[in-house]
Order: sequence, then C-alpha cells, then structure tokens
Amino acid sequence: MRESQSEHYSYRVYRDPATARSFDEKRFGGPIGEIVADTQARVITSFIGPAQGRRILDVGTGTGRAALLLAGCGGVVTAVDASEEMLDLARERAAAQSVAVAFQPGDAHALEFSDRSFDAVVSLRVLMHTPAWRQVIAEMCRVADQIVIFDYPARRSFAAVQAAIRAIIARLGARTEAYRVFSHAEIARELTKNGYRVRSVHRQFVLPIAAHKAIGSQRFTMWIERRLDDAGLLRFLGSPVTLVAERCASS
Repeated sequence: MRESQSEHYSYRVYRDPATARSFDEKRFGGPIGEIVADTQARVITSFIGPAQGRRILDVGTGTGRAALLLAGCGGVVTAVDASEEMLDLARERAAAQSVAVAFQPGDAHALEFSDRSFDAVVSLRVLMHTPAWRQVIAEMCRVADQIVIFDYPARRSFAAVQAAIRAIIARLGARTEAYRVFSHAEIARELTKNGYRVRSVHRQFVLPIAAHKAIGSQRFTMWIERRLDDAGLLRFLGSPVTLVAERCASS
C-alpha cells in the first residue's frame, strides 16, 4: 500500500475502535436504518442468486453484514478489510451467529488472490471512500469469475450536494469523510475496460437518507418514495446505486 493511501481518511477513520462499534448503529439504526438494511439484503441476495456452495468475496467487509448474510445463505465466503478493528467486530458477530466466514486483513487496492478465484465479489460502501477507485474496480473484476456487485452515491442526486459540502469542509482542514460521487457512465466505462458489463441496477431513494432519518417515519419514507418513483424521479435522481455486472463472454 502506498503511504499516501494508508494516510487517507478511509484508513484512519475505520482504524478507530469507537467508529467500528458505532458503524452499524449510525448506518442501520432506527426506523429508516431498518429500511436501508432490509433493502440492501434483498438487493444483494437477488443479484447474487443462489448462493449455496458459491465462492464469494466481500471486499471492505466492515462489520461483516453482507458476508454473514451470504454465508447464512450457503455461500463459501471470504471477507477482507483494511481495519483490524472492524474485522474484530465482524468475527464477534460471526461467532455469535454461528456462521462461518473467513475474515482476513486485506486492501481493496491490491487483493491477494489469484485471477478469477471467486464466483462473485461484493463490495458495499467502499468505492465512495477509497482513494483509488478505478484500481479497486479493476481488482474486483480480476478476482471475480462471474459477477461483481457494488454500490455508490450517484452524481445526479441529492447525495452530490452533501459530498460537495464535505469536500469544502475537508479543504478547510476539518475532519470529515469527504466521499466521492459517480456517474453511471464512468462506472460503466471502468467495468468495460475490465471485461465486464452492467447487468442490472437498483436505486434506493430520491430524497437524501439524512432527510428521511431526520423525519424518522417509515410510513412517510415509503409513501413519498413511491410517489417520487411513480413520477419517474427515482430513475434519474435515485441514490445510492447498487449494481451487478457480469463478465463478458470474450473475457
């Protein structure tokens, strides 16, 4: 790992034990967090398909949520993360649930696995934070034999406003996770470079997750998002985006 990468906030923040312990509650706690978690689980299992006996790699596993889900569905799951603190928590959760996952330290920019050694590779909430996102996509495509699944905040969404504000705060010297947003076109181009093509896409919300959490009503969230989807806005402004890409036959 290059020194500049190891000092990037995405490594520094997640090495903090307090961050590891609070991560799931911040992301998935409360009534809206439940929607986010349930939707994520549904989309991932749908994109993976039958998991029984399949070799699956979870890149940037964090607290192990996706890894445990897929192992519980019968997958043979390996999960890597650059943060030992996050891995410690993931191992605790696996032991508590009696689920077998091979958790090990590893960096998304340089996966220590041979080419096409997994049937599927999954990576959630990684691309938006990683210092060299194209390298991460290339590595996931390299070690996957069939499909890759990952998510990202869309450039054409309200998430882009928050990302811009955080970037300004970071430039002023304050500590913040100044995450990146992406266009579908640039993601698709990188996948094509690495012999993959997008098979399916899921977009979650039109309104920012922070706004839904501030209101704190599942009923309102489901109602307003259905209305916005009916109006055709989810297709154009929905975020975060989760996609599944498949290896091209010629690759």
